[in-house]
Amino acid sequence: MVALTQRRGTHIAAFLAIACMGLAATGCSSSSSPSSKGKPSGDVYVFSAGSLDTLMTKSVGPAFHAATGYTMVDTSAGSSTLAANIKNKVAVADVFVSASPAVDATLEGSANGDWVSWYANFASSPVVLGYYPKSKFAKDLQTMPWYKVITMPGFRLGRTNPTQDPGGVLAVKALDETAAAQHLPALKTLATETSDEYVENTEEADIQTGQLDASFMYEADANAQGSPFVPLTGVHLSGEYVITVVNKAPHLAAAEAFIKFLLGPKGQAEMRADHFGIVSPAVVTGSGVPSGLASLFKS
Repeated sequence: MVALTQRRGTHIAAFLAIACMGLAATGCSSSSSPSSKGKPSGDVYVFSAGSLDTLMTKSVGPAFHAATGYTMVDTSAGSSTLAANIKNKVAVADVFVSASPAVDATLEGSANGDWVSWYANFASSPVVLGYYPKSKFAKDLQTMPWYKVITMPGFRLGRTNPTQDPGGVLAVKALDETAAAQHLPALKTLATETSDEYVENTEEADIQTGQLDASFMYEADANAQGSPFVPLTGVHLSGEYVITVVNKAPHLAAAEAFIKFLLGPKGQAEMRADHFGIVSPAVVTGSGVPSGLASLFKS
């Protein structure tokens, strides 16, 4: 659950263009130039759900580079925001990793630009309530039902915007379901307020610094950032992570290499370290999986 972090932009494209003109005689390429050690080199542009930011940048990215020679360039944000950026051609992606199959469906079909024709469910993580360990409500969260603590006077709760992030959708659902089950209309009110909505980078930072007492997040994300958390007792909601190659990906070989790595033993080991639930083999929805990836998936 992390806000859009554009780690690449037009200045990168311009730099590559200038570099290639200057090195035209050597056949400059940004995607698959062999290195002196025989490994390919170049970038793969990955759009990943905000809740994967720490995993991607701290664990998967460096391990992927060491194993393959390719460099992951990660843009992390709410899955719905990333999908909109793909559809509106705000930026170019090779691989899209979202936290909801429903988001990928918004990129399918001619009416949506045919950006996605298939996606594979490869992992999941339950929604929990991560909290600031020094919060004055920390002891209450450890000993009382979460849904009573978050309605206490002065409690500062965070969640993401449901129009931008699937985690925000699940947070609202958790509040609504619990409001009905526990007869607590105050939770229903929290589900409709916008004052507790944060973009993902801000939400994560505010939990780390104590600007928020708690926020809804995925368990794997809480583990990755070292946040203590409590389960949402009475609620069973999870983020369902899916991955695909974006149609017309400019770095197809690198994109396939990234997916092979993430769904392979080393990538899965990194995910298990954060307690992701692994779907193996990953389950494909749709058609048009590149032949080089077909053996990874179950239809």
